[in-house]
Amino acid sequence: MKKLTILFISLIMSVCATYAKKPKTVTLKFIETTDVHGMFFPVNYMTGKTVSGSMARVSSYVKSQRAANKDNVILLDNGDILQGQPTNYYWNFIDTKDENIAASVINYLKYDAQAFGNHDVETGHKCYDKWVSELKCPTLAANMVNAATGQPYTQPYKIIEREGVKIAILGMNTPAIPNWLSEDLWSGIRFEEMVSCTRKWVKILKEKEKPDLIIGLFHSGLKGGIETDEYDENATLAIAQRIHGLDVIFYGHDHKSNCGFIRQYEEKTDEFPFYFITKDGNASSPFSLSKTDSVLIVNPGSNAYNVGEATITLTMEGGKVASKKITGQLVSMKSMPIDEDFMDYFAEDLNHLQAFTAEKIGTITPSINMSDAFFGSSAFIDLVLNLQLKITGADIAFTAPQLMNATINAGPVTMADMFNLYKYENKLYVLKMTGAEIKNYLEMSYALWTNQMKSSDDHILLFDDKDNERTNGLKNFFFNFDSAAGIDYTVDVTKPEGQKITILKMSNGQPFDSNNWYKVAVNSYRGNGGGELLTKGAGIAKDEIPSRIIYRSELDQRHYLTEEIRKQGSMNPKPNNNWRFIPEDLVAPAIQRDRELLFNKK
Repeated sequence: MKKLTILFISLIMSVCATYAKKPKTVTLKFIETTDVHGMFFPVNYMTGKTVSGSMARVSSYVKSQRAANKDNVILLDNGDILQGQPTNYYWNFIDTKDENIAASVINYLKYDAQAFGNHDVETGHKCYDKWVSELKCPTLAANMVNAATGQPYTQPYKIIEREGVKIAILGMNTPAIPNWLSEDLWSGIRFEEMVSCTRKWVKILKEKEKPDLIIGLFHSGLKGGIETDEYDENATLAIAQRIHGLDVIFYGHDHKSNCGFIRQYEEKTDEFPFYFITKDGNASSPFSLSKTDSVLIVNPGSNAYNVGEATITLTMEGGKVASKKITGQLVSMKSMPIDEDFMDYFAEDLNHLQAFTAEKIGTITPSINMSDAFFGSSAFIDLVLNLQLKITGADIAFTAPQLMNATINAGPVTMADMFNLYKYENKLYVLKMTGAEIKNYLEMSYALWTNQMKSSDDHILLFDDKDNERTNGLKNFFFNFDSAAGIDYTVDVTKPEGQKITILKMSNGQPFDSNNWYKVAVNSYRGNGGGELLTKGAGIAKDEIPSRIIYRSELDQRHYLTEEIRKQGSMNPKPNNNWRFIPEDLVAPAIQRDRELLFNKK
């Protein structure tokens, strides 16, 4: 009997051993959203218009993929979810007792991990610390370090297991945040450079966790942006080329839909093969690259118009990966149905949101449109500038378009309109600048903005990348196209940077002096160094800027603009006509052509 028992056990062990050695195929599907910017519902609550993206459509798609792939779907969000719509503002700063709507949406869809984005940090500790605590998945950012402890401020990575496959999700955030945001918003946190930080954490993961897959969840663009000796704003390409061990990098921040493979090198190089899946953000057939020296990078763009996907098929032998095949694609949400269960779940929240956005603030006559601001002094931009001057008592004010083509129609002005008038939750600053610095600041702004014309057939605007949704074909970001109130000046578009701007006088008739000190109103993004107009333009050292600031508003600029419009009741904004492009015979036909090209209208 004893011999039979031993024989039986040996037989069972032999069968188990044979089974364990038998290859097993596991297919995992990773789905990424990024830069959702509050587009949770299929309506833009700034305009009241329906949209073809939104998390309501993503919800339908995720449900279908979970039905087809069971538990092998890993759902990831890559940050910048706390800012962008009135939806965010309401739950960030007005209804602060209930669960933040951004946490509720992530929890409803059962995300596996959430990354930090720069605009999430912009909401301030009180908001984002609460949001992190409400999420049912970890918020990852290995390079956001608690200055007191030296450890990551939140969880650096998450380990997930599916069918015996061990997956590490590593989070990173762009380290350029101190260049845009005041320290009170990120107090107690330091931001490490991404390439070295990724190298460190990949090594930790390999030694400590020994995962079968390492997935990057990076809120950082492909390349470009702010580049200093300490860090690059957009480091995805550098990491993909230089850090071995990552299987897929999901990225975001730059809003450029993209999916492809990057060949890896030992050292950074600008020469690399790059294979696009899509250029327009629409769905396309997936493809794969079997070479082991390449890494898949995926960025679905913004506002949940697409999701990014990576499908990884692994062959497991003896509990180890024998082979893996990785494919990637972008999937458009435009044809996805709205998930009615999702909408029903948030029905009460939507009622509160609609009441908030419909609140009447005042009235306006006539209609104003942001598009005019690209071609001269405009009623839209000058309304903001004049309110900045009135609120602060500054001598001069700077501001730029924040939306490409926002309109506030004649009639009642609602809270929704206020988000068109001023999109971001920037605060309002006043700082001291010399006349020479003011001129140099404007020189850089208009050099970003305008072409150096040689004939009336040339563009007046500086066009370039037509695939970039954030610039609509312009070479540079239009939220850095600052114009001024409080001074009268001309912009000669035939001249190079440094010679474009002629400041004629103060708008109150007093002379303008390059050596005088002036009080200048700007938003906090600009006042913290954003866009580099103060540093590269005006020539003020970054560490000198804080000593120049003589006023910081307690609340966001939109709040003060709203209160001022409430006081006025009715408005009749008109252009200040304090600046213009010259020579007029050259720019007039160019303005007409470029207006049609930029906005598809005459």
